[in-house]
Amino acid sequence: MSKDIRIRRGLDIPLEGQADRVLAPVAASETYVVKPTDFHGLTPKLTVREGDEVKAGSILFYDKYNEKVKFTSPVSGEVVEIIRGAKRKVLGVKILADKEINYETFEVGNASSMNRDQIIDMMCQSGLWPLLKRRPYNVIANPEDQPRDIFISSFDSAPLAQDNDFLVHGQEEDFQAGLDILGKLTEGKVHLTLDGNTNSSSVFSNAKGVEIHKIQGPHPAGNVGVQIHHIAPINKGEVIWTIRPQDILILGRFFKTGKFDLSKIIAIAGSEIEKPRYSKVIPGAQISTILADNLKSEKARIISGNVLTGEKVSLDGNLGFYADMVTAIPEGDHQEFMGWLAPGFKDYSTSRAYMSWLSPKKSYKLDTNLHGEERAYVITGEYEKVFPFDIYPVQLVKAIMIGDVEDLENLGIYEVSEEDFALCEFVCTSKINVQEVVREGLDMVRKEFS
Repeated sequence: MSKDIRIRRGLDIPLEGQADRVLAPVAASETYVVKPTDFHGLTPKLTVREGDEVKAGSILFYDKYNEKVKFTSPVSGEVVEIIRGAKRKVLGVKILADKEINYETFEVGNASSMNRDQIIDMMCQSGLWPLLKRRPYNVIANPEDQPRDIFISSFDSAPLAQDNDFLVHGQEEDFQAGLDILGKLTEGKVHLTLDGNTNSSSVFSNAKGVEIHKIQGPHPAGNVGVQIHHIAPINKGEVIWTIRPQDILILGRFFKTGKFDLSKIIAIAGSEIEKPRYSKVIPGAQISTILADNLKSEKARIISGNVLTGEKVSLDGNLGFYADMVTAIPEGDHQEFMGWLAPGFKDYSTSRAYMSWLSPKKSYKLDTNLHGEERAYVITGEYEKVFPFDIYPVQLVKAIMIGDVEDLENLGIYEVSEEDFALCEFVCTSKINVQEVVREGLDMVRKEFS
């Protein structure tokens, strides 16, 4: 049974630099990097060496603790470097791309006649399996699990986030093909949640074989964890799989063509971008190529992902596997005259300390300045204003800090991921890295009970 949900707790941060609904070309990247660090908890085992020739879909490494889960090259070319860190930890596999991509051949057959095991084997062999993530823990799904349900959020409510309605326009056939595949992976339901604040694309609203819900409210309404909590909460011992809309398109295309094609459309946004827009790229592409002649300042903070949960990267860095956007905002490495004593007419605040509450529709050019240092962690009530779960957020974070696993279970650790606490981190008067703490808590519980 579908549900219409309204959440009132949350916050839409009004940032400058929303991407225009224009698809602009970018040059193909010379090199691509596949980073094991994009997949939390992964211990990679390499299958290639420097100098090896690969095709799009060739295996680069696999999960040491689950050899079925493989990670493949997004392009064809030569492996020119195995990037390593401390203790020879593998940080990335760099590929010098061919001018024209050559693909591995996968005999997918007729997807409609394939059973669950055949679909899973094909997804694992091709490197598509990492598109599926699991709750609890927000890590790559285990092919051996039997998920209770599969959840899809059709929209992203984060600041400056990509417009998924624009991204999937005209791709109804591929999207439905992907949904049909997902329907075979669970004996439960496939839930698709639409943005109740706007009219969703017909690609989403006319989807078949899914249970459609609508959710209204501010960010984090688009977070799949919020939607699971309000539609069908997860209990201890249960597993839910999640996947994003563009990844469903990739899945649908693969089972139609047999090609491992990871190309997708991303938003290029932020107040430090000359022309905020959309471009079609392949994950692992060089950031310098994506942002060529489109960056206002070399001192900008460049983020692979959105401003709340993305990863800081340099121009020499690469687009993350799960990133649907690249964001650039001011770095915030300067001192402010008078600090918090200044009137702050041009500043934004969630409280009434500044005048931003008088201009609710104004957009702001915010930087990365913390406006203070880490301090005593006390209950202020700020978290509860932006956290739309029936969970005590401060108490949960404190239980993680002291390592009380029993309290973590009782306080709802299975229902959340680090992205659900991003707004708590934004409003935190104690300047605590809340997402990092929550990630530690999830890892703690996973290690204890896995």
